[in-house]
Amino acid sequence: MSNLVVTKNGNLVKRAPRNSGNFAGWTSFIDGLFADELGAFESKDFNQGVTSPRVNIKESADDFTLEMAVPGFKKSDFVIDIDNEELSIAAEIKVEEQSADAKYTRKEFGYGSFKRTFVLPEIAAEEGIQALYNEGILSVTIPKKEEAKPKPARTIKIS
Repeated sequence: MSNLVVTKNGNLVKRAPRNSGNFAGWTSFIDGLFADELGAFESKDFNQGVTSPRVNIKESADDFTLEMAVPGFKKSDFVIDIDNEELSIAAEIKVEEQSADAKYTRKEFGYGSFKRTFVLPEIAAEEGIQALYNEGILSVTIPKKEEAKPKPARTIKIS
């Protein structure tokens, strides 16, 4: 394996490859492929929050569905706002009070927060937006305005 990703004091760091030998060019190539994925987490302290949760957005004839992967949160952790045709989703988890006699040898979770903002299309019916949180997935359904929905084909009779 080219570079191993290991944690040190809660931070992700890259370790130089051992005995890369003749594979030095290949190692650089593979590292380049994954640089974008690991870049967001490099030197990111796990205790200092969630970076940006992954989102899927689907469109159907009647609505848009935004699905956000945010495991470990409760419904009450989320704040969803609409302002100036922008949908903002934010959440925060705070550390619970710990007893004074608790002695951790390692602690990698505790606090997390994020905020994502999405510009709503003109065809979105803001008043009908609904959200559901189930098994770590936040689903936000954004209905389309009636005039934006496809109309069925019809035949015009000639008089």
